[in-house]
Amino acid sequence: MTNYGYESQPSAWDKLSATFPLTARGAAVIKQTYLFFGVSVFCALAGGYIGATSETLAGFFSGWMGWIIALVLLNAVPRIAIAARNTSFGVPALVLDGFVSGIALAPILWYARTIAPDLILAALGITGFVFAGITLYVMTTSRSFSAPRGLMAGIFFSLIGVMVLNTFLHIGVLGILISFGIGIIGVMTIVYSTSTVLRTPDADSPIPGALMLFAGVFNVFVATLSILLRLFGGGSRD
Repeated sequence: MTNYGYESQPSAWDKLSATFPLTARGAAVIKQTYLFFGVSVFCALAGGYIGATSETLAGFFSGWMGWIIALVLLNAVPRIAIAARNTSFGVPALVLDGFVSGIALAPILWYARTIAPDLILAALGITGFVFAGITLYVMTTSRSFSAPRGLMAGIFFSLIGVMVLNTFLHIGVLGILISFGIGIIGVMTIVYSTSTVLRTPDADSPIPGALMLFAGVFNVFVATLSILLRLFGGGSRD
């Protein structure tokens, strides 16, 4: 997926290391952005569940026509949401983007559910803990946003998530290291995107920021599941 709606002005290092004060409006906008971000994630989960349990959808999106339709939708729907961000169609388009994104993953989700369903739970768990850690930090901050603190909160939750997953799924030492590494990358992606949103004072809607954050977490989930399948999906796992 592609990030939309914001231009990168400061350096990447600044966005991952800076601390800057929040105005009352800035704090309200970022909280609303994360609320819409959460809505997108929930809709993606609903779409992903349908895709993972439908052999018909998995087969369709595995073909060339389904692949083209998915590619068009994944690029067109976010643009529609941005264009309609100040109208009554903005939020429905955001909801549709999340749902379509989940449906488009039908081939990989169906394959994973068939050979190693616990890997879907592992990928969801890692992504979910990253999302929860940074969301909790953002929702509880009001005077300033510290990228380093956001990183630490996200990394801490990622570590807890990996330990919990290993307790139930027994992903092993290699799985722990790989999952934790992916979690750190995911944390950096979301903190970077959050800094970008906050450094755009003229933003007139939280929808573009929510789309950008969702694109980041979507890519983290897909990368996590793909890597885990490549490493551990060759056979049954006890």
